[in-house]
Amino acid sequence: MQLYTIFATIAAFAAVVAAGPAAISGSIITEAELAHWLATTDADLTFVGEGPNLSARSAETTTTVTYCTKRVGTICGGTCTVYTGGATCLDANGTTCLTATKDIGFCDESECDGNCNTLSECGTSMANGFCFTPNTKSILVSPL
Repeated sequence: MQLYTIFATIAAFAAVVAAGPAAISGSIITEAELAHWLATTDADLTFVGEGPNLSARSAETTTTVTYCTKRVGTICGGTCTVYTGGATCLDANGTTCLTATKDIGFCDESECDGNCNTLSECGTSMANGFCFTPNTKSILVSPL
């Protein structure tokens, strides 16, 4: 019986290893997911740029980034800024967590300098498609 238990444990471990790491969403969300979050959050929101209600045509050339000041467990909130527009470097001092509708960069120095990471490679995913990004001081929005 012990041999069977050992074999079953090894087989289960091999299956996990063969499957590889679980996919991480990278915290890039859809316009629909963003609209739902905006409609249901109790965060204090400030809108800058074009605003989140975009036509399908302009949505191809714009990105919406939501960045907030507080993390409570897996929830991102507090005071949040919602930027919609094209390529830019956003001053985001005090940002603790963020999400976006396209891949963006977030940096630990102002003017999109210093150590930067991409949202698609989020290290700590949070609820509602957010990424935990402590010490973020600026956000690079790409034209793509």
